[in-house]
Parts: sequence; structure tokens; C-alpha cells
Amino acid sequence: MKFDIAVLPGDGIGPEIMRQGIDVMTAVSRRFGHDVTYHYAICGADAIDKVGHPFPEETFQTCLNADAVLFAAVGDPRFDNDPTAKVRPEQGLLDMRKRLGLYANIRPIQTFPGLVHKSPLKDELVSGADFVCIRELTGGMYFGEKYQDDERAYDTCIYSRHEVERILDVAYAYAAQRRHHVTVVDKANILATSRLWRQIAKEAASRHPDITTDFMFVDNASMRMIQEPTFFDVIVTENTFGDILTDEASCITGSMGLLPSASTGLHTPVFEPVHGSWPQAKGKGIANPIAQILCVAMLFEHFALNREAALIRQAVTASLDANIRTPELQPKGLPHYGTADVGRWITDYVTNN
Repeated sequence: MKFDIAVLPGDGIGPEIMRQGIDVMTAVSRRFGHDVTYHYAICGADAIDKVGHPFPEETFQTCLNADAVLFAAVGDPRFDNDPTAKVRPEQGLLDMRKRLGLYANIRPIQTFPGLVHKSPLKDELVSGADFVCIRELTGGMYFGEKYQDDERAYDTCIYSRHEVERILDVAYAYAAQRRHHVTVVDKANILATSRLWRQIAKEAASRHPDITTDFMFVDNASMRMIQEPTFFDVIVTENTFGDILTDEASCITGSMGLLPSASTGLHTPVFEPVHGSWPQAKGKGIANPIAQILCVAMLFEHFALNREAALIRQAVTASLDANIRTPELQPKGLPHYGTADVGRWITDYVTNN
């Protein structure tokens, strides 16, 4: 298969982890006879510094013309600490989602047996946790009308039936391939948009009698995720709730550096790790590249190339089992491996196994 891949390394540790993801994708593609061409583009603070915009038109066209986008991270403390900044790196990420029509964010949450002890939860709670969060990505407060002056501010949360129906379709499609269980998370006792979500979700549930559907208020869901993470199979929710819940869920595994995500919709799909740019670690070679590498696995799965994805996942598990880990995962007393060390080990594994 021939691939044109847009590569957006972004800010902070982004370029370091992206190099490892690209090396793994190249090795797997050679192994299975795929032809891959990479097209690099700028975004985030890097793009602001170079052209004044976090998602310039040239980058958008590169993404639009690609088969998939591999994205790393955006963010820089220069902008975080300046409340007067009119242009911010994160605006580029929102712009990319909007212009590519990426309305569905898919975040798999899965524990690794050898790392259960790294989770802040007790082993007996987290062992076997394996669920997917489906977050609506282009609606709600993040994209609604906004206003702010010195005395008041507001963010408008708006959802249409079409937006809710299409994200529910994604959730039920995933559930049909998994354990046939969907949990719809809302705040229907307070918010009008959530009541619309629940109404439409009940209609969708009636069309999928083979799939168990339950409903949770977001506060209850956030507690249940900690008390009994193995309860969940597929969680579907709106943009703001999904942003918060998926970050909470990422802690279950013991490290955000282990978790990939995919954003899909009308145009080119984007694959990105769930962690941020971690600017404090930039250039130190300590960032965990596994989430970026697992983004490559999700990319192959998106194109139904499941053998390729399985080999990557096998290589990642083997590296963890062999204690080839970056410092935040390594048990005390064992040698620490850097970003490039871990990436090289996984690349060698997919090349030779």
C-alpha cells in the first residue's frame, strides 16, 4: 500500500518522540512492503515563531492532501504564562480539528500487566481495565460563541442533532467490535444540551438492541472510572466532558506516555499521543516515545492493516517486559533508557521478528 503521511512534530518533546514513531513506521512498512512518503509541516508555537500562525495554510493543505496525519504535541510556557496573548499554540490544534472536520476523538485506555503497579489505583481495581473513550471534538463550548470583558464572560455550548447522531454512530460501531456496551455520559439533570444528547442516545439505543446502553452523569462517571474502571467498554460524551474524562482515564495506566489517540471525521484522520509537549523535558532525551509509536499502530488499524498494528503492539509489550523503559516507568535500581534507546529497541524488534 502507498501512504502519504503528513508529519507535524510540533513543540517541546514533539520532534524527539516523532522521530521514534517515524522510524517504527518506516521499519514496519519495509517489512510488509508498503511505500511511505513523509511530508513535514509546522504547527503550534514553532509555527507562530516562524510565520505568526499556529496552523498555517500550507500546513492545512499538507494535511488535507495526505492519507493520514502523525501529530506529536503543541504548547509552550511562553504563551501559558501570558494571559494577554492573542495567538496561542493550542489554537492550531483546534483549527486543525475544525478545518479537517475531525469530530470523533478515539482514546483507548488499556493497562499493561507489567505496569499495573505504576497506576495510582490499587492493582485489583486497575487490572484488566480496557475501554475506549469516544469524545465529540468539534462542538460544545470549545467552539461556541465566546465573550469576555473585565466584568463578565461567557462560553456558549451548542449541539445539533446531526452532531450528536454521528458521534453516537462511532461509539456503537466500536462497541459492536468489542464487548457490546456503551455508556453515554452527560449532565442531563442540569444542561439542555445534555438532555438533547440523552434523547438522541435513547433513540440510538433502540436501534442497537444487541448492545447494552447505560447513562451516567459526568460527576458519577468520573467517580466510577476510579472506583471500577473495568466496568466500562465504550464511553461516549461531548467535547468538554470528554476532554476532562480522557485525561483522568489516562492516569489509570500509570503514565500518559503510553496512550495514543485518533481523531477522525470528514477529511484526513489525525493520530496523536494524549500527553502534552512537556517543554521542561525538551532536549533531555527522557520523554517516553511509546504513545507516539502506538499512534502508528492505530494508523495501520485505521486502514485495516491489522498485522502491522499487531506487530507494533507486540514490540511495545516486549520492550516493557524487557525493562527497556524511560525513567518514569523504570523500577528503582534498573538502568534508565532514553527516548532514542526505547525507539531503537522497538524498531529493531519489528525489523527482526
